[in-house]
Amino acid sequence: MLRSFGCLCYAHIRPRNKDKFTSRSRKCVFIGYPHGKKAWRVYDLETGKIFASRDVRFHEDIYPYATATQSNVPLPPPTPPMVNDDWFLPISTQVDSTNVDSSSSSSPAQSGSIDQPPRSIDQSPSTSTNPVPEEIGSIVPSSSPSRSIDRSTSDLSASDTTELLSTGESSTPSSPGLPELLGKGCREKKKSVLLKDFVTNTTSKKKTASHNIHSPSQVLPSGLPTSLSADSVSGKTLYPLSDFLTNSGYSANHIAFMAAILDSNEPKHFKDAILIKEWCEAMSKEIDALEANHTWDITDLPHGKKAISSKWVYKLKYNSDGTLERHKARLVVMGNHQKEGVDFKETFAPVAKLTTVRTILAVAAAKDWEVHQMDVHNAFLHGDLEEEVYMRLPPGFKCSDPSKVCRLRKSLYGLKQAPRCWFSKLSTALRNIGFTQSYEDYSLFSLKNGDTIIHVLVYVDDLIVAGNNLDAIDRFKSQLHKCFHMKDLGKLKYFLGLEVSRGPDGFCLSQRKYALDIVKETGLLGCKPSAVPIALNHKLASITGPVFTNPEQYRRLVGRFIYLTITRPDLSYAVHILSQFMQAPLVAHWEAALRLVRYLKGSPAQGIFLRSDSSLIINAYCDSDYNACPLTRRSLSAYVVYLGDSPISWKTKKQDTVSYSSAEAEYRAMAYTLKELKWLKALLKDLGVHHSSPMKLHCDSEAAIHIAANPVFHERTKHIESDCHKVRDAVLDKLITTEHIYTEDQVADLLTKSLPRPTFERLLSTLGVTDYVPST
Repeated sequence: MLRSFGCLCYAHIRPRNKDKFTSRSRKCVFIGYPHGKKAWRVYDLETGKIFASRDVRFHEDIYPYATATQSNVPLPPPTPPMVNDDWFLPISTQVDSTNVDSSSSSSPAQSGSIDQPPRSIDQSPSTSTNPVPEEIGSIVPSSSPSRSIDRSTSDLSASDTTELLSTGESSTPSSPGLPELLGKGCREKKKSVLLKDFVTNTTSKKKTASHNIHSPSQVLPSGLPTSLSADSVSGKTLYPLSDFLTNSGYSANHIAFMAAILDSNEPKHFKDAILIKEWCEAMSKEIDALEANHTWDITDLPHGKKAISSKWVYKLKYNSDGTLERHKARLVVMGNHQKEGVDFKETFAPVAKLTTVRTILAVAAAKDWEVHQMDVHNAFLHGDLEEEVYMRLPPGFKCSDPSKVCRLRKSLYGLKQAPRCWFSKLSTALRNIGFTQSYEDYSLFSLKNGDTIIHVLVYVDDLIVAGNNLDAIDRFKSQLHKCFHMKDLGKLKYFLGLEVSRGPDGFCLSQRKYALDIVKETGLLGCKPSAVPIALNHKLASITGPVFTNPEQYRRLVGRFIYLTITRPDLSYAVHILSQFMQAPLVAHWEAALRLVRYLKGSPAQGIFLRSDSSLIINAYCDSDYNACPLTRRSLSAYVVYLGDSPISWKTKKQDTVSYSSAEAEYRAMAYTLKELKWLKALLKDLGVHHSSPMKLHCDSEAAIHIAANPVFHERTKHIESDCHKVRDAVLDKLITTEHIYTEDQVADLLTKSLPRPTFERLLSTLGVTDYVPST
């Protein structure tokens, strides 16, 4: 039976400590029905909390939030009923129509009666279709130049043809007369629940009505590219992308910068770039720079040697104010054709861990450090190549003798040993300046001179420079300019796909462009967003069905999800589940991946917030899901580590062995988290943050906390590996302190299991993932 929303009600409770004088009910307001439960959803007037209860007494004649002036407010005129879904109003009018039910409602029940809660509604899984691939154009051949490696004007020239875009004008139709009564053939048609995730009421079957399509520039928020979401805001979809994006809080320069990188259209292939004059000039400049640096020698290919191919990679470079700096074309060697022991030997080169990036930014926000970014021009060309490697002539450039090849002298981009050669040269230069290399992250270099502190974090040719003295940072940049051809990019804005915005209250890290690219490439810009990333009580591990016909597409999509978890811990569990079916994904797995894309559509700009008023105390939350995998019966472990109030590290991982109990699974999760805590404490020490107090480790299992504190439960723990008992040693050495936390407050629950929407959104706000944008 339906009850009146907003009426007074009393929800029955079961107190833990029962006595004769304890209250048995709470005074509440009825607000709705919970999803998937046979209960009533009520709002507690005393505590302000929202919860679900099965036993509720209603007083439908009392409305606590009703005002005395409501009866004096004139009612709007009645809206005519909708005849059927074939009649449309023009989009520009934005008229909302409501269905009028002519049947009289039944009289309310007696206020003191106890009603049975409504039955839960069974929802059907959504289905999706594969995106249509784009057609590939023909390759434009190049003519022979006159010099050894030359640029012919006939080869590298822009096409004179331009693509014409025509937009037709549509007239607004006159409003047709609506019948006053509903009769046979005029009943309202309702959409099937099986089509709840599809937009089915945007096309007409019988009548054709022209719509006034707004220009994307009129609907989109400032800074959002027109080419990205023209269909999403043109009135062709019920869920325009502009409803889920905002630029409020950004400075004008940052909005211009974001609009530039979002609207960038970079060619993927040489055949596309050769038609544009700017890219042709960029390739010519790159060849000139390579020849000036004596990167190769033009020679004959020796007998028994094999020359490897190369390709062009294109990138648009922007200034911090959003203006275009230059077109960058980079020649990359196809290193996947190299043979180990012949073309290369050692290849390992350290790069910055993304956890280190988040940690150094969290420390910089708390200590108000300057954070700048630098880029090395043609970094790999500074490394000297020891092996004998031959490369074919670059695409688009020819020699007078077609049999000639390039004998490489420098470590060109794409070679397997190129990163190692470059990092060796850069680390030597930094040590000569006075920096010391960290043992916790070999890509972190620190310089301490009195009160001056400078930290340099290296990711191949991108450098993050953080310090407490701006003059010292400028002097360091000048010294580095003498060693290499450097570009000073100013304050940190965009690093490895991470969009960084800073304000007086901290750093905001997000991957909005990366998320929008995923939604756009899957063809779901106009889809209905999903509230949660993965379905509740899913059975993806044990489900059966048809095999997905394009597993490569599934792997590429899941691979992009993995990179998105750098700033999105809310995706960790869903990505962990989807990553288990890379070998032979089913259609159901692909539909689950598309559901995650629809979740990104609803929250493309979400990211983590590193607060400037946060303390530098480490605290962690760990959790496990006992026997999470139905195939292997192994449990799932997850942890979230905070530096004060800023999340800096998180992970979801399946345990190595089967646990005999949930307490053992939680104990193993504590051991996994302890390893991360020890490393972070040592890393913070290299950053000048000494953590003397014990680190807090929160767990919702009292049995696991007892095992960590005392050698009890011998029969339950005698089989556990000795490395897990490092938790007990850490507690005895006061390295950590274990604290019990209620399950409803356990933020690591987001990383171990699928949750209903209310719980997911509540823990998401606690986790530190938000759309908040600091003013820059």
